[in-house]
Amino acid sequence: MENHADAARLALLRNQFDLTWALLEYHLDRLVEADVHWEPAPLCWAVRQGDNGRWVPDWADAEPDPVPVPTVAWLTWHVDWWWTTALRLLRGEEPPAREAVVWAGDGAAAVTRLRALREEWAAALADGSPGALDAEAPFPWPPGSDRTAADTAAWVNAELMKNAAEIGQLRLLRAAGARPTAG
Repeated sequence: MENHADAARLALLRNQFDLTWALLEYHLDRLVEADVHWEPAPLCWAVRQGDNGRWVPDWADAEPDPVPVPTVAWLTWHVDWWWTTALRLLRGEEPPAREAVVWAGDGAAAVTRLRALREEWAAALADGSPGALDAEAPFPWPPGSDRTAADTAAWVNAELMKNAAEIGQLRLLRAAGARPTAG
């Protein structure tokens, strides 16, 4: 680290990430397979197995109105997609096409994948080289936005927290016996 301020910023981002991950892990540890594909409403985004056996997420290039409720399966795919993209871009690699990020196939495999991404991200946050937090970061912002790796790390924490809350809420609703409402 270049100076105390850089070390303090990195420590804050790491601590925030660790807290966010702990909240997600609470729900990941308690997921059962029935939670993963549960569709809580008639308008729902899920991952569906195609004729070729590949799991394909529901998707729209323009956000629909109303927004479909995602399943836990869809959310785990979504985390895989944006986190893989963030990691690759921060390493200076080409991001994957959305279609190239394939859902794992079952809840246990999806959880294993998220835990692997967590390890990759923790390693990325361990980079203590001078100026690492101030390096230009193109994700999730458009080119020329002057965003930095620190901005991306803060965004990952926020996005992961949002997805952790969504996964947790779906798991709790299903466990409490919620039934999809008639449309």
